[in-house]
Amino acid sequence: MYDIVIRNGTIIDGTGAPGYTGDIAISGDKIAKVGGKVGSGKREIDANGKLVTPGFVDVHTHYDGQATWDPMLTPSSWHGVTTILFGNCGVGFAPCRPQDHDALIDLMEGVEDIPGIVLSEGLKWDWESFPEYLDALEKQERVIDIGAQMPHHPLRVYVMGDRAINFEDATAEDIAEMRKLTEEALKAGAFGFTTSRTESHRTTKGERVPGRYAAADELIGIGQAFKNVDHGAYGMLNDFEDEEAEFQWIETIGKETGRPLWFLLTDRYSDPERWRRLMKGAHAARDEGANVTAQIAGRAVGIILGFSTSLTPFSGRPTFAALEGVPQPERLAKLKDPKVRAQILSEDNSDELLSRLPPLQRAIASRWDRMYILNDPPEYEPKPEAAVQEAARLAGKSPQEFVYDFMAEGDGGGMVLFPVTNFVTGDLEPVHEMMQDEATIVGLGDGGAHCGQICDASMPTFMLTHWTRDRTRGGKFPVEWAVRRLTSETADFFGFKDRGRLSEGLKADVNVIDYDALQIRRPEVIFDLPAGGRRLVQRAEGYVMTIVSGVPVFENGEHTGALPGKLVRAG
Repeated sequence: MYDIVIRNGTIIDGTGAPGYTGDIAISGDKIAKVGGKVGSGKREIDANGKLVTPGFVDVHTHYDGQATWDPMLTPSSWHGVTTILFGNCGVGFAPCRPQDHDALIDLMEGVEDIPGIVLSEGLKWDWESFPEYLDALEKQERVIDIGAQMPHHPLRVYVMGDRAINFEDATAEDIAEMRKLTEEALKAGAFGFTTSRTESHRTTKGERVPGRYAAADELIGIGQAFKNVDHGAYGMLNDFEDEEAEFQWIETIGKETGRPLWFLLTDRYSDPERWRRLMKGAHAARDEGANVTAQIAGRAVGIILGFSTSLTPFSGRPTFAALEGVPQPERLAKLKDPKVRAQILSEDNSDELLSRLPPLQRAIASRWDRMYILNDPPEYEPKPEAAVQEAARLAGKSPQEFVYDFMAEGDGGGMVLFPVTNFVTGDLEPVHEMMQDEATIVGLGDGGAHCGQICDASMPTFMLTHWTRDRTRGGKFPVEWAVRRLTSETADFFGFKDRGRLSEGLKADVNVIDYDALQIRRPEVIFDLPAGGRRLVQRAEGYVMTIVSGVPVFENGEHTGALPGKLVRAG
C-alpha cells in the first residue's frame, strides 16, 4: 500500500509533454508510480478535473534573512513553490565578521527594501563563514525546501574590508582569497555565486554597492572557483554600460569553467531595444561555447503605491511627509480628514523631499499616465483605459484626486500599480517574445524582498493563470509549457537533480491544482515580521494541495502544520 495516491488527475509532468489522465503514487518522500491505475493508498486524493504538477522551483528569491527565523516562507509557499533559491543579486549575510553585521543589514535594506529593524531583530548571526551560514539554515524547520548562493558584496567586504566599500580594485591576493572562499562555499553546498553591478542598487545612505565597479579580472578570478566543482551557476544583475566588454568577461568565465551563467533581463523605458541587443549577446556567447542565459520575469515588475505601502504619489508633499511614522490607524484617519486631504492636494512636491528619493520614486510623484488601478483580482496586463488618467476622467476628478480617494477608501487598502520594467509598449508583448527564446529562464519573483513596494512572489501562479488561460491582449502558451518553465527548467539549470518532474524515484514535491478556480488575490499589507515589521503579501486560490517530500503541507490554502522542508546542498 502506498502512502498517498492521487487519482484521476490530469498529469502535467514538468517535461513539456502533453498532459494525460492517470494516478500518481507516493511512498515515503519519493514518487513511486506515475500514470495508469495504481494500487491502494493510506490516503487517496480525488484529483478528477484537477491538474497534477511537480512543485515549482523558484530560483530568484531574497529570503536570506527570513529563512533563518520563519518556517513558512510566505508568500512563495502559498503559490505552489516547493523549493526556493536565495543569495541573488550579490546580497546576503555570509560570509560576515561581527563588526560588519550592521553594514550588511543596511545593504540589504537599501537594495531589497527589507526593513533594517526587522533584520536586526530577526537575525541570530550564529555564523561567520558561508559554510557556517548553511549549517545555521539546516537547523531551522520549515515548510518548503531552500537553497543558497554565495553573494559577492559580503564576500568582497569580508576579504577587503573598507577597501571594498571605497571601490578600490581587488589585488591579486584579494582575488585569490575570494576565489578560495567561493570554492569553499560551493563545496559546502552553495548553488552558485551572484553579483550586481547596477546603479539601481544602493544602500539606505544612497551609496553604491561594494561590487559595483569590480573589474573584469576580479569577476573572472572568482569564477575560476567553479573549475574545481561540478555544479553551480554564476549570476548577475548588470547595467551592461559597455555591452561588448561585459559579454567578453562573461564569455570568458563560461568557456573556462563550463558552468552556466545568467543575467537578469527586462525591457526599459529609457532604451526599449536594449533587451533585444542583450539577447543577441547571449546567443553570440552561446555560439562561442559559453552557456549564457537571461533570467526574465513573467510580467511587468511594478511598484505598488498605497497609503499602507512605503511609497505614494504624495510622498514629496510636506503635509503628507509630516505623517510619516504615525501609526497606521491614526494616520489613515488624518488622511481621510477633508482639511488634510485638501491641504495635501493643494501642495506642490517639495524639492527637498524629492531630493531624498531615488530617481524612480521621484518619477512616481507625477506620472499619472503610468499608474493603473489594482483591483481584486489584479490585472497585470491592464488596458489603456485602466490607467489612472482615464479612470479619473470617467469619475470627473483630477488624477491626483482620484488616486487619493481610491487609496483612502474603506480600510485604506486601495493600491495602484506603477510598472517599472516590462511594460514599455503598454502590454506584455516583449515578455511574450522573451519567453519564447530558448536562452531564457523564468525567475525574478523576488520573494522575501521589497517588503513595502513590490509583491511579485505570485509569479508562478501568474504564469498559469495569465499566460495559459486568461490573456486577451495577445498570444498564450500551453499549460504544459508553463509548468515546464516553472519546474524542470529551473531545477535543471541550477542543479536540483532530484526534483522538477513527476517521475518515478524523484522527490515527491507535487501540486494538485483546480485550474479553473486558480486565482491571484490583490496584494495586502500585514505586520508579522520581527519587531512588527510591515510587508506586502499576496494570496492565491485554487491550490487544492501542495506536497513536499511526500507530506501535504497546504490543503485548500491552509497550512497542515507539517514542516518537512530542508536545506538542499548542491552537489
